[in-house]
Amino acid sequence: MEAVAYTNFRKELKTYFKQVNEDRVPLFVTNKNPEDDVVVLAKDDYDSIMESVRIMSNKQLMAKINKGDEQFAKGKGKVRELIDD
Repeated sequence: MEAVAYTNFRKELKTYFKQVNEDRVPLFVTNKNPEDDVVVLAKDDYDSIMESVRIMSNKQLMAKINKGDEQFAKGKGKVRELIDD
């Protein structure tokens, strides 16, 4: 993860936004006060993280996922070919 000082980030805001979105790499923005540091990431990456958090917070869904993992580990899984339209 690249780091940039807030002053430089502010001066080149558009450039850094474009870089974050194109490279899909978060940007660490530092401040004089470390409590004000932030991380900038692409919206799609943020959405993906939030969806993972939502799934992992759902106990019933995680139980189903874990049960499927256990079944697959025991050789009870089935491999299927995808159907092309």
